Amino acid sequence: MEPPLVSLLLLLGLGLVAGVLSGLFGIGGGLVVVSALVLVGRWPILQATGTSLGALLLPVGLLGAMEYHRRGLLDVKASALIALGIFLGVWFGARLAIGTPPATLQRMFAVFLVFMAVRMWLGAGR
Repeated sequence: MEPPLVSLLLLLGLGLVAGVLSGLFGIGGGLVVVSALVLVGRWPILQATGTSLGALLLPVGLLGAMEYHRRGLLDVKASALIALGIFLGVWFGARLAIGTPPATLQRMFAVFLVFMAVRMWLGAGR
């Protein structure tokens, strides 16, 4: 059964918002997509996480990276090393997530978001 058009448009809109935020701040998948699917869409956290990773399979950051590179604001070597770490780390993280009770995983995600928000707030302007 096909999802209704409204659901398809909401998912496309979510992707657009995540893309804009990714271009602005380098975020999108976990922070925006997973949060929105869990909080607004009421998706189970593991399904939201898997769906977010599925969306990232395409060259999601390519156009944004090209623009930053054009302006001399992208370190290609550092990006490649980070990408390698992500490639290996996402497999390990997925195995951990699948073995973690969903409520615990959702709480861990919330703690991570609060921790990062406090760090960014306190470090602003430095």
